[in-house]
Amino acid sequence: MEAHAGDRLLMHGRTVGQHDRVAEIIEVLGDGGAPPYRLRFPDGHEHLMSPGPDSVVQHIEAPQGRQPQ
Repeated sequence: MEAHAGDRLLMHGRTVGQHDRVAEIIEVLGDGGAPPYRLRFPDGHEHLMSPGPDSVVQHIEAPQGRQPQ
């Protein structure tokens, strides 16, 4: 799993009735984009997480001419 600040992490619900959750990756603490990640959820809550196999990184494209940080 490789991510960059600004990408989103989609965490699939594991049980019936549990909804998927999406959080913004605000900091990558592992080498080469590896976990753990500092996440910010839509309600403003921040959490440090090493996501499992039920999670997917959604890469956000940087505007043209600008490199992601």
